[in-house]
Amino acid sequence: MTGRRALVTGSSSGIGAAVADLLAAEGADVVVHGRDRERTEAMAQKVRAHGRRVDVAIGDLSTDAGAADVARAVAAGGDVDILVNNAGSTDLVPWDMATPDLWAKSYEVNVISAVRMIREFVPAMRRRGWGRVIQIGGGLSMQPMAMQPQYCAALAARHNLAVSLARDLKGTGVTSNVVSPGAIMVEYVRDWLLEVAPTRGWGDELPEIESKAAEEWIPNDIGRYGTPEEVAGAVAYLAGPLADYISGTVVRVDGGHVISL
Repeated sequence: MTGRRALVTGSSSGIGAAVADLLAAEGADVVVHGRDRERTEAMAQKVRAHGRRVDVAIGDLSTDAGAADVARAVAAGGDVDILVNNAGSTDLVPWDMATPDLWAKSYEVNVISAVRMIREFVPAMRRRGWGRVIQIGGGLSMQPMAMQPQYCAALAARHNLAVSLARDLKGTGVTSNVVSPGAIMVEYVRDWLLEVAPTRGWGDELPEIESKAAEEWIPNDIGRYGTPEEVAGAVAYLAGPLADYISGTVVRVDGGHVISL
């Protein structure tokens, strides 16, 4: 990916951090984005170990003003060839606590934030005749659960907009795809598992908890949770030159949790 520049939103931790790190290892220059400057700068410093240029962009993409701040910071360093829309969040609430305001917030954070970045950077990709747009979606878009309905619906919108964008980019040299993780052992998931494990009889140590949660809560054919690095591998493939013929598709990294029909 030498000669390419990637913006990975929400890359100060978790899946986004793993994606930024791997893209830099593969030769791309990278923009690390986050809302907390100290944490984002620390991650950028780690990614610089690969010898690539790494810029930092700070801002809340769920607001017009925050997205504009990010766009200005990114543009100061040059063009964006690869856009990975990873930034997002959820509230682990049941239906009776998922208020209309929470639904609106989820859509703003998980969908409109991506739209803002697409509108900002994809037109120039189109003019240059090459680009990659990758949404980080999720299996809950296709197999939603009773919990966090607002987030499941927002993920479905992310998948849908990626395919619509692929149709719009027909013949331009720019592709649009989705990487769809299943249960991934990021920090907030680990903390949640440790919190609920005693009430569910999943044990006391994380390996045992993970195994039982993978069996009872998010069953899959591998029998464990995935890692951020495994998701990053799928992103790197779609961002690279071997994926020129792939657009409008979903690459699942979920251990077989989502059952194909």
